[in-house]
This record gives sequence, structure tokens and C-alpha cells, in this order.
Amino acid sequence: MSEIRIDLCGLTEQTTAEVFSHVQKPAIATCRPDCCPDAVRLGLLKTAIACGAAYVDVEIESAESFKKEIIAFAHSKGCRCIISYHNYENTPSLQELKSIVDSCFAQHADIAKVATMAHTQEDCARVLSLYADYKNVVALAMGEEGKITRIANLYLGSPFSFAAVSLESATAKGQMTVEQMRDCKKILG
Repeated sequence: MSEIRIDLCGLTEQTTAEVFSHVQKPAIATCRPDCCPDAVRLGLLKTAIACGAAYVDVEIESAESFKKEIIAFAHSKGCRCIISYHNYENTPSLQELKSIVDSCFAQHADIAKVATMAHTQEDCARVLSLYADYKNVVALAMGEEGKITRIANLYLGSPFSFAAVSLESATAKGQMTVEQMRDCKKILG
């Protein structure tokens, strides 16, 4: 599967339609809020959904009206919704992480994504401990310390993880390439 970052690719509604109409495998449509106004972003994501996106990723901090409209539209088209939380500074307490995941599911997420910055092995353990209590969660940590979580989560119940095509195209610190992830999986069996 793939994640198509509409925001990073600079796609228009027309090119978004072309891309998502031709994807051969399940694709996540992602368009982060800092790229354009919400009205434009809403149109881009709806176009991706209408043209075949299997998943749409919406940030937990997005406006309630934005989330409700995207989620309702996605579900009407058979597209699954990921509500994502990103913390580029640190890893909150386990209680806070659980509250975030609960909030994602309360807002009708099909999958809750939690990505935090890891500074210690304890941060990684805290993020991965979410798998003890939740299903349909993609929990991982960013940064060099967090690399292990991108592989370990697959063995703990994550439906998928994230890897970059190349190190230059990585979208987060500590993100491995597809080749590196495959090599790790081979070693682990």
C-alpha cells in the first residue's frame, strides 16, 4: 500500500483525481493542514476519496466540522478513516496517549494513528504499550530512538507501518526506507 501526500506533491484536484484513479494498491490520502486553507484541503481529500482512496488521514486537531464532513463522506464511499495525532516534541504519558486514542475512536476513526517523538527507550515502550489495550491502532515513535517502533508495531497488531521510498523522501525523523524495513523483517523472520 502507499500513502500519497497530496500536500507534499502539490497536487491539484485534477491531478489528485488522476493519481487516485490509477493507483493499483490501497492508498492513504493525506493532505496536512499547513499546505492550504481547509476549504481547498477538503476538496482535495474528497476528490481522492471519490477516485478510490482506501483510507483518508485527518489530523485530530482539525476543526470538528472538517472531520465530521470528511469522515461522513469517506464512510459513504467505503473509505476507511484514520484520525492521526502527531507530537514532534515528545511522548506524552500513557494516560494521555490512551485519552488521545479514545478520542480518535469517539470521533469515528476506523484507525487511530499516534506518532510521537521518542527521546528514550521508555518513550518507545510507552507508545508500543498501546497495543495491549487497543486494536486498529498505528502507534509509532519518530526520531532515531523510535526506529524500533516502526518494525515492532507490526508484530504487536498494527495494520501497517510507514516507510519512505528513499532516505531523502522520508517525512519524519527516524523513518526507514522500504528496503531497510524489508531487511529488518527478513532478519526477524
